[in-house]
Amino acid sequence: TAPNIAAACLARHAEGPLADKTAMVFVRDDLSSQNLSYRELDALSARFAMSFVRRGLKTGDRILLRLPNTYGFPAAFFGALRGGFIPVPASPLLTAPEFGYLMTDSGAAALVTDESLFAPLRAHIDAAALRTIYVSGASQGKEICIENELAAVEPLEAIHPTLGRDPAYLVYTSGTTGYPKGVLHAHQSLLGRLPASREWFPFGGENNLDRILHSGRFNWTYVLGTGMMDPLYHGKTVVVYEGENSAERWVELIRKFTCNIFIGVPTIFRQILQKTSVRKTDLPSLRHAMCAGEHLSDLVLTQWTERFGFPIYEGLGMSECSYYISQRKDDAMRANSAGKIQTGRKVWLLDETLQPVPAGSEGMLCIRRDEPGLFLGYWNDAETNKKQFRGEWFLTGDYAIIDAEGYVFFLGRRDEIIKSFGYRVSPFEIERVYRDCP
Repeated sequence: TAPNIAAACLARHAEGPLADKTAMVFVRDDLSSQNLSYRELDALSARFAMSFVRRGLKTGDRILLRLPNTYGFPAAFFGALRGGFIPVPASPLLTAPEFGYLMTDSGAAALVTDESLFAPLRAHIDAAALRTIYVSGASQGKEICIENELAAVEPLEAIHPTLGRDPAYLVYTSGTTGYPKGVLHAHQSLLGRLPASREWFPFGGENNLDRILHSGRFNWTYVLGTGMMDPLYHGKTVVVYEGENSAERWVELIRKFTCNIFIGVPTIFRQILQKTSVRKTDLPSLRHAMCAGEHLSDLVLTQWTERFGFPIYEGLGMSECSYYISQRKDDAMRANSAGKIQTGRKVWLLDETLQPVPAGSEGMLCIRRDEPGLFLGYWNDAETNKKQFRGEWFLTGDYAIIDAEGYVFFLGRRDEIIKSFGYRVSPFEIERVYRDCP
């Protein structure tokens, strides 16, 4: 069993000693900011939940979230979970046709967005297919203005009861067909990521004042976990930024908001090294750095460690199981290795007959079906489910070698998926765009 994610991340803190602690700091492009306590963020999510119920949504309905990194995203995400609905994060970078595909494939009943992101969609999507459209800053049409709606409704006090394998949220990831695949996660996924909280994050009793900054957007599972659900579950403070993206800006944010944990993709760390001269003495609050999404080069790792006195701790995972391999603070760094399989994870390296391979031999990383962090299955895709699930195993498609000490050396994929700046990109997606170019 597992609690409803909204209860675990917000409600239990809102009713306890952390109620007035800052849960999230939302920073704008001009570096002005808004602080929300656990009590305040929980109340906003409860108002969203009440609105979803009042507007006629039913348990299990999908709610698309196309939002910038503002308070609206966590409030709507946890509000959906609180009410028994399934939030579906959608990237602001999607074109109107790509967004239309997500809307159709997910069968979404509602959309939560803001005016700047909805304006390009208004003339291209079939709004009639969506029973309810919430728009921050809405000033025209039949859309519901988020600010007015939340001010008008009372919080929904009850939290939808959930079992561990009840559906929680649906994310979309690039697939080998060129169209995104829906990846459905359960409420138990929060518990499935606890090994990462113990071994990858530097969480601990003495770190109750941690302030975490992530360079990514909430629609990405990497950020949903490390930049929102995991820190909030542990009662930490998250600094959230929406604005200009540059190496200098990340340094400025760490300094101004005294962040001590910075999370990003290797490219971000490389840019900070190349485009700034900042060192540890310039960022006295920073004590831990984490990356995932693409391989961290030995050069970037060495240069960062020389400048800051501590390394960047790499993690490896996938949308279907989040991050399940990582470097641990107590282990020595090993060149070209992303670390070890986290303690307690039900992950093995298997050969083509699904038998364990000896140390030093190549195999595919496979995850047991009963691993709590593993997703429930691909949305509306029986063919891919049949292909990727075999017996008690989920086949990741990621090949690696594990040495005698447990260090994992990632070899890559065999399905042509490209990783660029942390994004998984299918060649078919690129070709689809090329075909439409005159």
